[in-house]
Amino acid sequence: QVQLVESGGGLVQPGGSLRLSCAASGSIFSLNTMGWYRQAPGKQRELVATITNVGSTNYADSVKGRFTISRDNAKKTVYLQMNSLKPEDTAVFYCNLKVLKYEYWGQGTQVTVSS
Repeated sequence: QVQLVESGGGLVQPGGSLRLSCAASGSIFSLNTMGWYRQAPGKQRELVATITNVGSTNYADSVKGRFTISRDNAKKTVYLQMNSLKPEDTAVFYCNLKVLKYEYWGQGTQVTVSS
């Protein structure tokens, strides 16, 4: 049974920073892609960033240059460092794991950017 547990969300002022973490538990095949998606109120869930097991990354245009995704394979953990946060980044952020034909989601963590 694979589980993803996110942490690190919260309230931050515009221009501030947050770091999200997502730890995976259970047996996971080493060839996988981990990532972060977000869903703002009234909007569809969208890709934020992904990273493969060998470190190849992909970012949404809206976060390039501000967010950095990284992972620690030994800890089965993915991180999202978010800098220069904007009010439009406010959303529930979800951790995602894709391995073979399977896909898993975390429960989500709220990020609110407001003064």
